[in-house]
Amino acid sequence: MEVSSTYRYAKISAFKAREVTRAIQGLPVSAALDIVAFSPKKAATMIGKTLKSAIANAENNANLKVDGLVVKEAVVGEGPSFKRIMARARGSASGIIKRTSHIRIVLTDEIPIETRETRKAKQKQAEKTAKKAAETGEAHKGEASAKKPAKKAAKKTKK
Repeated sequence: MEVSSTYRYAKISAFKAREVTRAIQGLPVSAALDIVAFSPKKAATMIGKTLKSAIANAENNANLKVDGLVVKEAVVGEGPSFKRIMARARGSASGIIKRTSHIRIVLTDEIPIETRETRKAKQKQAEKTAKKAAETGEAHKGEASAKKPAKKAAKKTKK
């Protein structure tokens, strides 16, 4: 089941906020909270609030366990821009654009959480299957490689 939370009109540019959301996408909720907590960026606090809100929505509204939640997507879109004027020399003015953004975080429990242990187990299993394939396929590969030099030698003699 998917649960989402949105922080609208956040007073930060979408470009700056996307840097943090890319880091947490696809991670378990506990790891995402750690990254957000220790990130020195201004966007990290805003994204942390949105992430905590999504976790609370999952617990209270959807009756999901926090341990099994994964950040499915963390998207930052552009919001409206405030246009202001700054006085300049000789009575002229220049524009200032104060950008806003909309932060949306979607959590799900359908994606399995991948830990270091499960990743290592998958690697070991892949290595075992590769060894078995190599043992059964070595005889065929050896024959093919033995034929190739003979063909090259035959071509050299014709020239």
